[in-house]
Amino acid sequence: MRIARFAADQDPRFGIVELAADGGEHPDSVAVLTGDPLAGPVNLTGERLALDAVRLLAPVIPRSKVVGVGRNYAAHAAELGNEVPDTPMTFLKPNTSVIGPGEAIVHPSYTKELSYEGELAVVIGRICKEVPPDRAAEVIFGYTIANDVTARDLQGPDKQWARAKGSDTFCPLGPWLITHFELEEAGALTITTTLDGAVKQSGSTAQMINSIPDLVAYVSSYTTLLPGDVILTGTPEGVGPMRPGQTVEVEIEGIGTLTNTVVADGPPDPA
Repeated sequence: MRIARFAADQDPRFGIVELAADGGEHPDSVAVLTGDPLAGPVNLTGERLALDAVRLLAPVIPRSKVVGVGRNYAAHAAELGNEVPDTPMTFLKPNTSVIGPGEAIVHPSYTKELSYEGELAVVIGRICKEVPPDRAAEVIFGYTIANDVTARDLQGPDKQWARAKGSDTFCPLGPWLITHFELEEAGALTITTTLDGAVKQSGSTAQMINSIPDLVAYVSSYTTLLPGDVILTGTPEGVGPMRPGQTVEVEIEGIGTLTNTVVADGPPDPA
């Protein structure tokens, strides 16, 4: 099931997306739901809207946090000259960094190297703590696509990553949530990132060092996870800079494509 958060001349609502590829009766449409499926039971309202008549928003605004995982692909760690950590390397991105599909990634004036990082995102569906790996599926609501935008040149000088990873617009999510994946499926999806149409990243979640169940177990070992919290599972090799005016697309097999354009903030970015 694809669950989207959208706007159509009123407050954000949720709905179930049906595409032409599904072969259903109402392709490329959104069946509106009564509330937020991450907050409690919902029902269909009976209203149906054309998909191209609504504006898709970030499918979830985390109630408390986005937890990123660094260096979870060996080739990505190597391309930046880093060693693979013995345990998952995690960091936090505030919910104010979240934007949706089609929204602009702002290139702040305080960075000269703003990078894309295409990733699979895991969305938590219930309050949980100290989840064993073999019960991870019980607490996962679904999956979406993320771009872990990073001010690469700030990671070293700042010594911590709050600014480099957590600035406004640094966590695009979308285009919707997929709720029907089994863990085995989510652990073997192709990820492709393009910049102005040129392929920059091409990998698979099967290359992750720490699996999705292990990441849920590790993160929940030290912090309580709440419904709507998001875990970013790491990025394959091929990360690189993006500049104002460029468009970055992250496509994940079975989910869709997350598209965002970079815009300048402050003085023009030097050529």
